[in-house]
Amino acid sequence: MGLTHVQFALLVDLWWFDSQGVRPSQRELAEHATVDVMMTSQVVRVLEVKGLLGREDDPADMRKKVLVITDEGRRLAERAAGVVENVDREFFKVAGEHNALIDVLEQLAGVN
Repeated sequence: MGLTHVQFALLVDLWWFDSQGVRPSQRELAEHATVDVMMTSQVVRVLEVKGLLGREDDPADMRKKVLVITDEGRRLAERAAGVVENVDREFFKVAGEHNALIDVLEQLAGVN
């Protein structure tokens, strides 16, 4: 889909923020996606050049910039997330409905 793993992670996280009505700063996006701030800076520039996001002044603090996903970015994030979900579902379906690993983890966590 033309995205690296980090580009995908940041774009999908920005898409999630957008769905919540939030325009995060670059630092907030990095923290939410658990991506290094310097790496985020570089990747945000690439995504901006690709037309998938933009930067705007924060209405609450004119010294701060917030990230805004574009319509193209929204469409790509939705498609990419769907592809990843389908791959995950296909990959993990071999475990079947009864997954022994989940049973053990629940026991260790004291859930069962």
